[in-house]
Amino acid sequence: MVLQKYFEYFSPRVTPQTQPIPGAGQVLNDAGGYTWAVDLWMRLDRFLVLGTEGGAYYSSERQLTVENAQAVAASLQSDGMRAVARIVEISESGRAPKNDPALFALAMAAALGDAATRQAALAALPQVARTGTHLFHFLAYVEAFRGWGRGLRRAVATWYTNKPAAALAYQAVKYQQRDGWTHRDALRLAHPKALTNQQEILFHWMVKGWETVGETPHPEEAVRLIWAFERVRRVERLNDVIELIERYDLPWECVPSQWLGKADVWRALLPKLPITALLRNLARMTAGGALSALSAEVATVTRKLGDRDVLRKARIHPIAVLAALTTYAAGRGGRGSLRWEPIPAVVDALDRAFYLAFGNVEATGKRIVLALDVSGSMSGGSVAGVRGLTPRTAGAAMALVTATAEPTVTTIGFSHEMVPLAISPRQRLDDVIRLTDNLPFGRTDCAQPMLWALERGVKADAFVIYTDSETWFGQIHPAQALQAYRRKTGIAAKLVVVAMTSNGFSIADPEDAGMLDVVGFDAAAPQVISDFIVS
Repeated sequence: MVLQKYFEYFSPRVTPQTQPIPGAGQVLNDAGGYTWAVDLWMRLDRFLVLGTEGGAYYSSERQLTVENAQAVAASLQSDGMRAVARIVEISESGRAPKNDPALFALAMAAALGDAATRQAALAALPQVARTGTHLFHFLAYVEAFRGWGRGLRRAVATWYTNKPAAALAYQAVKYQQRDGWTHRDALRLAHPKALTNQQEILFHWMVKGWETVGETPHPEEAVRLIWAFERVRRVERLNDVIELIERYDLPWECVPSQWLGKADVWRALLPKLPITALLRNLARMTAGGALSALSAEVATVTRKLGDRDVLRKARIHPIAVLAALTTYAAGRGGRGSLRWEPIPAVVDALDRAFYLAFGNVEATGKRIVLALDVSGSMSGGSVAGVRGLTPRTAGAAMALVTATAEPTVTTIGFSHEMVPLAISPRQRLDDVIRLTDNLPFGRTDCAQPMLWALERGVKADAFVIYTDSETWFGQIHPAQALQAYRRKTGIAAKLVVVAMTSNGFSIADPEDAGMLDVVGFDAAAPQVISDFIVS
C-alpha cells in the first residue's frame, strides 16, 4: 500500500507561504502570501513613525495613506484617549523621522473623536505642534476634517498666548509661512487676546507689519528680533548684515537670499546655528566656501555633530542625519546644479552622529543574526520620504546600529535565496547604503535566515529581520522555520521583525511570546530589540 501523504496538504509545521498556516488566523498580504495582520496599535505606531510618503512597492502613496488613515480612525473609535496619548508620546520623544504623521493623526482626533477625545487632542496641540511650521501643517490637515469651531479657535489662540514674547518673536520670524498658511491667517481666525504689551506688538506686526523701521533698535527687548528681521531686509552692506546676525542671533531663514551665497554670512551664522539647520545647510556652506578642510568652522561643525546632548535636545532623528550624510557624501544635490567637494572630517562626523542619534544601545552579549530583506519589494517607496532611501537601504543602515553595539553578530542578506552581503560596522554608512542599493532583486522568502542557520549549523539566540513582511515565495512560513530551528538545535531562539514600511502585515506569530514586532527607524527601536533579546 502507498502512504497517502495528507500532511503535504495540511500541516501546522510546514506550510507553503501561499497558503495560511492551519488555524493560525493569517491574512493575505499584498504580494499573495499569508502573514499575520498587526494589531490596531502597532499599525498606529508604524504610521506615526514611518508615515506613508513615497508609498511602498505594492501600494501607492495614496493607497497606503488611505489604509493608515482608516487605521487611525479605528484607533480613535476604539480608545480615543489612548490614541491621543500615543500621538503625543511618539511626537514629543522625537522617535519619528517626521512630525507630519502625528500632526495628521492629531487633526483626525480633533475632528473625528468623541467629545473627550477632541478636547484632549486640541489641548495637546502645543505638545505636538511645537513650531510655527508644525502649526501650519496642523491647520492644513484639520481643515480637511472640520470647520473652525470654538474649540479650535481657543486651541490656536492658546498656542500663541502661552508663549513668552521672545519665543513668539522667534517663531514669527523663523517660520513665516507653510502650506499656504501664515501667522496672519492663523491670528485672524483664532482672535487671540494678547496677555502682555509685547505680545500685542508682536500680534500687530504679524497681522499688519510695520510701515517704517528706524536705525534704532526697538525699545522692547523681546521685540528686537522683529526689528532686526525688518532691518536686515533693508540694509545694503555685508558688514551690516553680519552685525545684525551676530548681535541679535537672527536665524538663517531671516537673511535675504542675496546674502546667503556669502561665506562670511554663514561664518557669522554658524556658532549659534541650530543643529537641524546645520544638517540642512552643510552642502551650501561647503560649496560657498564657509567650510574648508582643517578650518575652525569645520571644527565647530564636528563638535556640534558629536555632542549627544545637542542631538537629543534638538530631537534630531537618525533619518535626518542619514539623509544629510548620503547627500553630503555624494557631492551634489538631487535637484539643481549645486556641487561641492565633501570634507572627509564632516562626512566622518555625520557617520558618528547617526549612531549617537539613536541614544545608548546596550549590548546583549547574545548570538544575533541580522537578516536584511533585499528582495524586490524592499526597493519600492522611500522611508520618511527621504529621496533614495528605500526600505532595503534603510534596513541596512539601521542594522548597523545593533551590529556596532554587539560583540557576536552575523549580518546576512536574503530574497528568495541567500544574497552575499559583505558589510560590517567598520564601514561608513554611505558605503553600506551604496552597496545594498546595488544588490540584485529577487522574490521574498523571509524563512531563509532560519533555514540558512539550520543548514550551516549557525547557533543563534535571536534573528532580527528587517523586512516589509511581503513574503510569499517559500515552502515553509518564517514562523514555522523558527520553530523548526528551535526543535532541531534546542536553542529557544527569538525573532524580532523590524517593519520597514507602514503596511499592516507581520511574519511574527502574535501567539508566540518569543517573537516581537518593532517599527523600523523608531529611534527607540535598537534598545527595544536589545531588551527583548535579553528578557
